[in-house]
Amino acid sequence: MELTLTTPAVLFPAMSVLILAYTNRFIAISKRVRALKDEHAKNPEETLYHQISSMHRRLGLIRNMQALGVGAFLGCVVSMLLIVFGLPAGALWAFCISLVLLGSSLVIAGVEIYQSVHALDVHLDDLSHDMEDGQ
Repeated sequence: MELTLTTPAVLFPAMSVLILAYTNRFIAISKRVRALKDEHAKNPEETLYHQISSMHRRLGLIRNMQALGVGAFLGCVVSMLLIVFGLPAGALWAFCISLVLLGSSLVIAGVEIYQSVHALDVHLDDLSHDMEDGQ
C-alpha cells in the first residue's frame, strides 16, 4: 500500500472537530462539577455524592479521550513528515498507530456517552418518582 501526503492530511479536519467536541464536553462537565460543589456546600445529600463520583469518572474518560485524540493528531503529523523525508514504511506505521489511537479515543467516547445517558436516566427516574409521590 502506498501512503501519500494527502491520506493523513484528510484526517486533520475530522480530528480537529473531534478534539473540539471533547473539549466542549469537558467544559460542560467542569461547570456542572462546580455547581455540584456549591450545591453540596449548601445541602450535602447522598445523591450529590453519586453525581460527583459519576462526574469524576467521566472527567477521567474525557481526559483519556483528549490524550488519545491528540496522540492520533501527532501520529498524522509524524506520518506526513516521514512521507516528506522519503520514509514510506515509517510513515505507514505512524499512520496505522494514529488510526489505532483515534479508534481508541472513539471507543472511550462511546463509554463516556453511555455513562452520561445513564446519569440522565437516574435523574429522570428520580423525577418520575417525585411526580408519582406528588400525585
